[in-house]
Amino acid sequence: MKKLITHDGSFHSDDVFAAATLSLYLEKKGEAFKIIRSRNEKNIKNGNYVFDLGGIYDEKLNRFDHHQINGAGKRKNGLEYSSFGLVWKKFGQKITGREEADFIEQKLVMPIDANDNGLDLSRSNFEGILPYTIDDVVSIFSQTALENLDQDKQFFKALVWAKEILKREIKKSHDRIKITKIIQNFYKNSPNKKLIVINKPKVSRYEVSNALQDFPEPLFVVYSSSEDWRVLAMRKEKNSFKNRKDFPTIWAGLRDEKLQKVTGVSDSIFCHRGLFLAVAKSKEGAVKLAKLALSA
Repeated sequence: MKKLITHDGSFHSDDVFAAATLSLYLEKKGEAFKIIRSRNEKNIKNGNYVFDLGGIYDEKLNRFDHHQINGAGKRKNGLEYSSFGLVWKKFGQKITGREEADFIEQKLVMPIDANDNGLDLSRSNFEGILPYTIDDVVSIFSQTALENLDQDKQFFKALVWAKEILKREIKKSHDRIKITKIIQNFYKNSPNKKLIVINKPKVSRYEVSNALQDFPEPLFVVYSSSEDWRVLAMRKEKNSFKNRKDFPTIWAGLRDEKLQKVTGVSDSIFCHRGLFLAVAKSKEGAVKLAKLALSA
């Protein structure tokens, strides 16, 4: 049985997600393992995988600590590794594909590494209001000063949650790659690059925007979602709330008959007051809305 050794006591996102990564890797290989939380030197010496303690980073020996004086190295962008990043660097692609591993590295691994190394990635626009992060979620499993919880049990509760998050990220990143290719094929075959119509499958606006954001031409995208058809205004930038082109201002917040009267589209349902989304019952209705918005 393989022995996975990490420190006892308090825990953070980096050691929890490093444990989740190694667990998924060994489960995929069909190998039995045990996670031991201990600072005992004998346990550390005899461990098959040691992470977030031990003072050594040696990928070949499966030692993944980053607390030594010189750390454990930096990425090309300058971001230092934590134990999660070091473990993911070796085993991420072995759990999933290269492209999926790279996507998860950017979305999940690097933010956790940054936090563990004391780097703030976000700024608050409102005094005293901060984002609720994945590190905040992991921290709720830790005991307060007024509690006397078993920290090992709390660690394993957090680990169950982290494994599920990681498995879903792997699944969603795998599907994201396929969905992106499907959506981009509609873009490539579209005669009008300003208006893209996605016939199938049913997709979300996040999948649409992620797939087409790097193409400068699209202004509106028609796609099927649930039981209706939607028109999405593309954002100027990925993290921006400003559209490349808004729907007509007069449509803002209108529903059903009021929107139908203004647009002349008999099955139009709704236009968001933020002017980034309009909805119709049919593809034909959604396309009409998109064309009206283009010409406005």
